[in-house]
Amino acid sequence: MEKVTSASILVVGGTGFIGHHVVRRAIDSGWRATSIGLNPPSPTRMVTGADYVALDMTNPGALSRLGVLNFDYVVNLGGYVDHMPIEAGGGRVIRAHFDALVTLIESLDRKRLRRFVQIGSSDEYGNAAAPQCENLRESPISPYSAAKVAATPLIQLPHQSEDFPGIVLRPFLTYGPGQDQRRFLPQLIQGCLDRRVFPVSEGAQLRDFCYVHDTVDAIFRSLECDNACGQIFNIASGEPRSIRSVIDSVVSLVGSGTPKFGAIAYRRGESMALYADVTLARTVLGWEAKTPFLEGVAETIAWMKSCPP
Repeated sequence: MEKVTSASILVVGGTGFIGHHVVRRAIDSGWRATSIGLNPPSPTRMVTGADYVALDMTNPGALSRLGVLNFDYVVNLGGYVDHMPIEAGGGRVIRAHFDALVTLIESLDRKRLRRFVQIGSSDEYGNAAAPQCENLRESPISPYSAAKVAATPLIQLPHQSEDFPGIVLRPFLTYGPGQDQRRFLPQLIQGCLDRRVFPVSEGAQLRDFCYVHDTVDAIFRSLECDNACGQIFNIASGEPRSIRSVIDSVVSLVGSGTPKFGAIAYRRGESMALYADVTLARTVLGWEAKTPFLEGVAETIAWMKSCPP
């Protein structure tokens, strides 16, 4: 595919953590960027030059007021991470991901669309043996991960039958500046910055952390790669790290904070080894994570110091 120097991109979830970095990269590249989100962006996630549309895509007819969506590229980061069970309202999580995706695909101008990137999740693998690779059968353990699993055929089916230019990316634990304070690393960093004593698990879980700028690089690589259509790609460092070692690293970098290991039990059904085989992304997309973990964490700490909650 010919590289487009002045393209139009729609980022669903463009006011979120990864989404606002995608919008910023697009604007910095001279593209026209539109974001759809539930709410306007916060001051730290506002990107000058981008167009923002606030609406709930799970509401029937929400997109109809926008007419046919005419964009060269679409990146779908819509929905939210919430591991609530079905009985506690998990159906709402499923609708936020699956139903909204159906509406989005139906609303696109297919003649103009060059690429559609659906953002899945490493949670789709559940307790599958690590390192997880893309040809494993998924094993979702929550409505959130089930909704992500169900979204994949909505991308692959029309690719096979209608040449829909869709790709699925499955990021593992993306981290970096601008992440929600409720997520693991920001919570941990803030606890250390506040010099608190805080409870944590024993920390034996193995996880795969990928710096947000590397994740965004993968998204933009997938926009340019014709051979990627119809496929699923893990987006991760490929390097497992124990949660305990991550906590120890943050405490050391900040210079304060007292974790109480073992004070929190592991979650029911929690995967104890979730890290990726990234061979496919390397060979097809020509992408690999480049930011060393400690460097990315140090940059995240510096950002949080400059933008306190």
